[in-house]
Amino acid sequence: MEKDPVISSVYDCTVLELDKHHSDRKGNLTVVENSRTVPFEVKRAYYLYDVPGGESRGAHAHKALYQLIVAASGSFRVTLDDGRVKRTFLLNRPYQGLLVVPGIWRTIDDFSSGAVCLVLASELYDEDDYMREYDDFIRFKQ
Repeated sequence: MEKDPVISSVYDCTVLELDKHHSDRKGNLTVVENSRTVPFEVKRAYYLYDVPGGESRGAHAHKALYQLIVAASGSFRVTLDDGRVKRTFLLNRPYQGLLVVPGIWRTIDDFSSGAVCLVLASELYDEDDYMREYDDFIRFKQ
C-alpha cells in the first residue's frame, strides 16, 4: 500500500469491518491479522483510556505511518483533515476500525465515559515521522 503521503486525502481513509465471531453464550471475538484484516503489518499497538471529559487527543499528522483506530470500548469522534477537506467519524463499535493513511491530520475527541481507543500502527515510534504543528502539516501537503 505504497502511496505518496503528500497527495493523500481524507477519502483514502475508511472504516473497515473487522472479523467478528459471535457466541450467544460466550460473547464476541474480533480478530485482526497483519496484512490480511488490516492492509499493513502491525508493528506497534497502544491505547488511550481515562481521557477526561472535554479533552481531545491526537492533533498531529504522520509522514509515513498508517494506523487503524478502534473504539475497543465506548465511543469517540475522529476528525480527519487533509489540508483541504475534513471528515468526521464516530467510532463506537469494537468490530470496526478507521484506517488512517499517511499525510492526514487527526484529532480525537468527544470520548464517552470508559472509552478505550486502540491504535494499531504500521511502524515503531519515530518522532521524526510526526507533524505536531498544523502550519508544518500544511507546508508538507503543498
